[in-house]
Amino acid sequence: MTTSSSERGVSLGMPQLPAPAYPDDVRERLERDAREVIARYPDSRSALLPLLHLVQSEEGHVTRTGMQFCADVLELTTAEVTAVATFYTMYRRKPSGDYQVGVCTNTLCAVMGGDAIFEALQEHLAVGNGQTTADDKVTLEHIECNAACDFAPVVMVNWEFFDNQTVESAKRLVDDLRDGRVVSPTRGAPLCTFKETARILAGFPDERPGAVEASGSAGPASLVGLRLAKGETVSPRVVHPREQPQDKPTAEEGE
Repeated sequence: MTTSSSERGVSLGMPQLPAPAYPDDVRERLERDAREVIARYPDSRSALLPLLHLVQSEEGHVTRTGMQFCADVLELTTAEVTAVATFYTMYRRKPSGDYQVGVCTNTLCAVMGGDAIFEALQEHLAVGNGQTTADDKVTLEHIECNAACDFAPVVMVNWEFFDNQTVESAKRLVDDLRDGRVVSPTRGAPLCTFKETARILAGFPDERPGAVEASGSAGPASLVGLRLAKGETVSPRVVHPREQPQDKPTAEEGE
């Protein structure tokens, strides 16, 4: 039995149709926002990264329409925009959930339990890496590093930190997200949807009460180098030693 090229996902080189345009009211609103972003830069093309976040905030991922919009307002080619949009992993190329749940599987987090968390969540949510649950609430992915090694293993939701996770706490986290319960990051701003996060990353203010004042910082282990650079004296031990297993009794003690 043979399969067609389309079934195998093989392109025959047929040209794509032009990207559909935004509705007039949407384009007018995005153009107004884009002008505000572009005005921050001496060279308009420098605004491409925030503008990609802007169009991502509209549909939850960077569509061909969004890339065409960026090309139009910045006077770039769609090839130039596509090259950037496909390089950075923060730009989604397909529809995704309200909450991007990223499990760090880099070395330290993996050793501390990140691999186990990621495998458990795949089974728990019945999705693979980069896939979205059927209710469009959660997109699961593994990420290489959250720059929070002293809180390993770390899970991020829409780029907010959930530190010192376990398999069970991570399962509760995604269940709460899917059920619409309030979820608070370990540190940083209160959680919002991925579209709202994208707009903030585009450079627009987070207008939620208390969101700007919310903060968090790295842990003691992360700050030792900074303290040493400032000439401060630091403790030779920055973390508590792990509990050691009790010594096994010798044969004589057992008798």
